[in-house]
Amino acid sequence: MTTGDLVNIHPSELKFPFELKKQSSCSLQISNKTSTQVVAFKVKTTNPRKYCVRPNTGVVLPGDSCNVTVTMQAQKEAPLDMQCKDKFLVQSVIVSDATTTSKDVLAEMFNKEPGRVIEDFKLRVVYIPANPPSPVPEGSEEGNSPRTDFPASQFDDHVSRTLEETNEKSSEAWSMIHKLTEEKASAVQQSQKLRQELEMLRRESSNKQSGGGHSLVLMLLVGLLGCVIGYILNVRT
Repeated sequence: MTTGDLVNIHPSELKFPFELKKQSSCSLQISNKTSTQVVAFKVKTTNPRKYCVRPNTGVVLPGDSCNVTVTMQAQKEAPLDMQCKDKFLVQSVIVSDATTTSKDVLAEMFNKEPGRVIEDFKLRVVYIPANPPSPVPEGSEEGNSPRTDFPASQFDDHVSRTLEETNEKSSEAWSMIHKLTEEKASAVQQSQKLRQELEMLRRESSNKQSGGGHSLVLMLLVGLLGCVIGYILNVRT
């Protein structure tokens, strides 16, 4: 709060929540400290195109107060280090009882003349974050385990090692798939070869028209070859 002989100004600095491309407002209260005098006020700024002050002039009756709304226009760029050099000036002066509304307040009332007391209050502008970050607890919710922060270099090394391990495992998997594919193809070829030999034996046996003993031997040989083929296919798959 800033105080003088005539009025109190609250707050002592104008704080605007700053957010790009959005308007922002704050309030200013002017209170008449006197018990018998009517006080007129006027609010000026070093950057009138940037701010809108409503009302920028007014009258405050004895013991009363007046609220002033200051609106900052939407900004396209953030200032360096969120520092603002804009200033506001609030002037107050005692006026006659006939001055009752802001329309009665004239610019010449604030001219400095002998016997006229004018109080000046300078207010600076402060930018504050529109959405301040929420505090981060030191421990997590599960088990209250302490938070661990890794430097960027260690994080990059960890990512690189993970990628290398993934590539190695991927290469091993592709090698294994290629090997199994070759073994399966080889098994299929051997199976086809055995089938051809079996067909040749069957034909030779049919041509010779051998006795029952030869037929039994041929059947056993066919069964044995079938078992061998099935075993090879199961092992290679």
